[in-house]
Amino acid sequence: QQQQQQQQEEEASISLNKSRSMSSIPMTGPLPHHQKDVYGNENPSFSSPSKPASEIQALAPQGSLPSPQSSSEDAQSQDPVWVYPSEEMFFNAMKRKGWNPQAPDMPMVVAIHNSVNERAWSEVMAWESRHKQACPTGPKLKRFLGKPNELSPKARILNFLGFAPPFDRHDWVVDRCGQEVRYVIDFYAGVPRPGGPPAAMFLDVRPALDSVSAAWDRLTMQASWITSGKWLSSS
Repeated sequence: QQQQQQQQEEEASISLNKSRSMSSIPMTGPLPHHQKDVYGNENPSFSSPSKPASEIQALAPQGSLPSPQSSSEDAQSQDPVWVYPSEEMFFNAMKRKGWNPQAPDMPMVVAIHNSVNERAWSEVMAWESRHKQACPTGPKLKRFLGKPNELSPKARILNFLGFAPPFDRHDWVVDRCGQEVRYVIDFYAGVPRPGGPPAAMFLDVRPALDSVSAAWDRLTMQASWITSGKWLSSS
């Protein structure tokens, strides 16, 4: 029976898509020959997902980030970008984690995973737009770290006040033309609205309070949000 199950898993893995899609997220510098991930592993494919496939499909959490890679054409014309894992890579990573991924779920899981990463980067870019003069070429993602079991200070305070904790957290380090800026990303499960998607999610993306500049950005952004009146329509 165990041999039959192993054979089924191998057949499922073979049927999975092996192609990888490129993200819109630029990375810092050229791709090194021996790239290490944030855990010090040589030549990583990507940082393994931190949630089972069922949770990724239901809540769209950040299971992993793409690995650094660029095509020969892109390498000649522009900065390299991060590349998303294939369905097969995602499936195998989950197996190594001891989970029970289902091959038919992988297209949806990977699509959600990629879409959420793009959304997170767009939120980062909204913050970085305040620094266009200081960094006219635009920011790049330098490294990342998943911290699913470590609440950020803001999430800890909100949880103390009675709000549900985020189901995942990532720290992204952005290269702002030579200056490292750390962003904290908390992923919350939202309440589906009538007529909306069956699974809702909220991303709280903001610069970590590591500097006076980051604190000023957060203060002015919050003030802008309050004066805009958007909080009235979202309540």
